[in-house]
Amino acid sequence: MPDRFKTPPSSLDRDRFVALYGGAYEHSPHFAQSVWPQAATGALDTPDGLAEALRQAVNRSGRGAQLALIRAHPDLADRLRAAPLSAASSAEQVGAGLDACTPEELVEFRRLNGLYRAKFGFPFIKAVRGFNRGQILETFRQRVANDPETEFAAALDEVHKIAELRLKDLA
Repeated sequence: MPDRFKTPPSSLDRDRFVALYGGAYEHSPHFAQSVWPQAATGALDTPDGLAEALRQAVNRSGRGAQLALIRAHPDLADRLRAAPLSAASSAEQVGAGLDACTPEELVEFRRLNGLYRAKFGFPFIKAVRGFNRGQILETFRQRVANDPETEFAAALDEVHKIAELRLKDLA
C-alpha cells in the first residue's frame, strides 16, 4: 500500500471521513464512523493504519454485526440480483470478468450461490481482484464444502481483504 493518503484522514471532518472511507466495508459506514475519533491523532493517515483500525472495529463488533456485514455483500456473478451492487462491488466483479460469464458459468455460479446460502446463511465472499472466473469458481467449489465456523472465518477474512484493496485504491 502507498505510505499515506493524498488527503490525510486527520484533516477531514467526520462527514467527509465517513463519505470517503465508509464504503471500505460494503454498505457498512458505521465502521468508519466508529474509528473516526482516532483520525485526529494521525494514526489513520496511512492505508495500513486505517485498515488495521477498521479491521479491529469489525473484529470487536461481535458475531451479529459481522454476520450483517457479510450479508451486506452481493452474490457473485448474479446479474439478476434484486439488491443493487455498490459501485465498488460492481467494479470488482467486472474487473474479474464476472459480468461476462458464459451461460454455463452463470448457471454454475447460481447453483453454488444457492447451495452456499442454504448451508451458511450468507453469500459467498471472495476478494476477486486478480482472479479470473475459473479460479473464482474453483475456490467457490472448495469452500462450499467447509464447515460453518471455518467458512464464517474465511468469509470475514475475505471481507477484510476487500476493504484493504478499497482503501489502497483511495490512497
